[in-house]
Amino acid sequence: MRAIFSVGVALVLSACGFRLVGHAPLPKQLEMTYVDAQDRQTDFAQGLRKALLTAGAQVTDDGAKATAVVHLLQDVVTPRVLAVSSENLPREYEITYTVRFSVSSGTKELLPPQEVSLSRDYSFDEHVLLAKNNEEAILRGALARDLVDVVMRRLRSL
Repeated sequence: MRAIFSVGVALVLSACGFRLVGHAPLPKQLEMTYVDAQDRQTDFAQGLRKALLTAGAQVTDDGAKATAVVHLLQDVVTPRVLAVSSENLPREYEITYTVRFSVSSGTKELLPPQEVSLSRDYSFDEHVLLAKNNEEAILRGALARDLVDVVMRRLRSL
């Protein structure tokens, strides 16, 4: 009886188009993708390549062989002081990670230039400088992962 119920539930879920999060297929145009970035070592550029591979695309280093090109037009992290102490020392920072990208396939523009940006703030204490620098690096990586998720959702919607 349990087996019949399980098969029935599986059939109903597959019939309605249910998919686990993160498992939506990429469009055919993105089968062989080239990531065009000035700096290929940024957290975002590396994360995007990994996400494309995980989604089933082949990431190539040769733009001529690619069926689609993701152009990273801007990939920048901007820190900003939010609060200072009475001694005029920074007490709180905001990190903003901004990515501007577009997607093309041959001469056809699949996605016009778009900008996505995320920011987070964190407290700062000069007495634990090493820990705060590590916290900033962790936040920068988390922002890059979140931006990769946003871009991948837009790529899946092509």
